[in-house]
Amino acid sequence: MLDQLASFLQHHRQVMVLTGAGISTASGIPDYRGRDGVRRGSAPVQGPEFRKSEAVRKRYWARSMIGYPVMARAEPNAAHRAIAQLQADAMLGVLVTQNVDGLHQRAGSTDVLELHGTIHQVVCLDCHAGFARSYVQGLLEDLNPGVTGTLATAAPDGDAHVQPEALEHFHVPHCVHCGGTLKPDVVFFGDGVAPDVTRAALARIEAADALLVVGSSLMVFSGFRFCRMAAASGKPIAAINLGITRADDLLTLKLDASAEQLLPALHGQLRGLD
Repeated sequence: MLDQLASFLQHHRQVMVLTGAGISTASGIPDYRGRDGVRRGSAPVQGPEFRKSEAVRKRYWARSMIGYPVMARAEPNAAHRAIAQLQADAMLGVLVTQNVDGLHQRAGSTDVLELHGTIHQVVCLDCHAGFARSYVQGLLEDLNPGVTGTLATAAPDGDAHVQPEALEHFHVPHCVHCGGTLKPDVVFFGDGVAPDVTRAALARIEAADALLVVGSSLMVFSGFRFCRMAAASGKPIAAINLGITRADDLLTLKLDASAEQLLPALHGQLRGLD
């Protein structure tokens, strides 16, 4: 298995890496799906609903206030670090991530394209001012003392499952500049990837000679489309993922394995071959 992946990288020097939530589970961040690709738990907030409904925004920010500290405390794991090392040694090419946790950058990867934005920034939908998510966390805690102790369980991307009674008297912060609506700088379900980000991502897959998927079931089309593009142009695709992927029938190489164990071993083996 390791030899096959090493051979894949040796034969393709412009490998684009596409990562998903599965790479960050070893950092303590829950993912969305099980091995069968089926979504766990309740449906996430939808972008159109967030923008039009105060009740939905209240639910989102209450859950985020409790869940965000999990994201803030998370550290890159061995898979993130191995990708950064493989890139630094010119064994991997450009990186596109579906994750919003920022762990690739903290592990040392550069020129990371965040397909779905970053949970660590917040934007005002009215005046477009930007804020650090840590600053907004302070606003949330000032407006809602005691809520951080509410019974909750962690969910993906800084979300949390919160008891309904915690929402009854919850206060949502507004933009300190214009009083407008604050939104995390991420692509919600039901929204599209920004056109400039899409163009940059498509340029990366077009310039690559192969694709490596790590920790993604590819059930969301924004990630699956890269596999379709690679396959259509005859570029080989390898995937490291625990469980099925939407692109299983397109893969040249499929490794049902733990990325945080496999990728450091891969880096060590390739360095030994240099």
